[in-house]
Amino acid sequence: MIITLKKNNPAQVEPLITWLESLGISPHFIVGKQQTVIGLIGDTGVVNIDLIKSFDIVQDVRRIKEPYKKVNRKFQNDDTVIDINGNKIGGGNFQIIAGPCSVESWEQIYSVAQSVKTSGATILRGGAFKPRTSPYSFQGMQAEGIELLLEAKKLTGLPIVSELMNISHLPLFEEIDVIQVGARNMQNFELLKELGMLKKPILLKRGLANTVEELLLSAEYIMAGGNENVILCERGIRTFETATRNTLDISAIPVLHQKTHLPVIVDPSHAAGISYLVKPLALASVVAGADGLIIEVHNDPSHALCDGAQSLTPYEFSDLARVVREVLPFAPPSYTYCSTPNKVICPA
Repeated sequence: MIITLKKNNPAQVEPLITWLESLGISPHFIVGKQQTVIGLIGDTGVVNIDLIKSFDIVQDVRRIKEPYKKVNRKFQNDDTVIDINGNKIGGGNFQIIAGPCSVESWEQIYSVAQSVKTSGATILRGGAFKPRTSPYSFQGMQAEGIELLLEAKKLTGLPIVSELMNISHLPLFEEIDVIQVGARNMQNFELLKELGMLKKPILLKRGLANTVEELLLSAEYIMAGGNENVILCERGIRTFETATRNTLDISAIPVLHQKTHLPVIVDPSHAAGISYLVKPLALASVVAGADGLIIEVHNDPSHALCDGAQSLTPYEFSDLARVVREVLPFAPPSYTYCSTPNKVICPA
């Protein structure tokens, strides 16, 4: 449920808030550019809409039919902008995250970090803990990999994105700037609840067999815990097609922007599974309105211990970053949920 307020003295709001809290409802204030609204979290079935409307400060009351609330664009009209060490994502701000699938050595991670930074990446990705389909595949350098990532951060200044697989590993991620929740853990609700207690940005990847609504409900788990720094990532879904590793759901980008205020980035590397497809999929994502890209880059893909087939060389990444910069001026800068009967998307 959403309450839209008139422009009144804040003191006039207190009786309304006190009454709502007495019903076990948690009010959440959103101050937008055009208006101030109160989003109600909890069992709003006990709330009498006509009684709310009787308060002088109330302009309008609406129920939200979707099961996700804090994530909902109806709940917050303005795009959420997430700041990662000065690099903003969302609301017209675009960033490229790049780096190897997994950290393999100091020489590898430092070489890739230097090259992607030179080409325009502003955030370094690297896996220390790697979820693999086979138990015999390389599982990552783990704690040592985290140490190497932090050393690369110290020398290059690039903030770090790395995947957390188990909440017991959380102490190792204290200095990691963005915690990634991989596709396999998108519905690990106990993990999501724990991450909701942090203030650190969370990059939440869509599961390979999950709907858009399920992705948003997973984000809701994090936000319900108090952490509103969530970045959504479309990384391809499993379909009947076998020509690519997954099928990149380009339509999910505008759909997500219509449904949520959270930033949406795209991982074309995991969607394609083949390096030559990464560039066209990345460009399609930018034009569709993505707020960023996460690209796998390796200094020697043919000898990579993980996902070499989908990794770009530093030279190929440089070319991708160049054409992305050329396309960006023509991409939608941000989205605003318009308060019109047909609920259309309006570029800001």
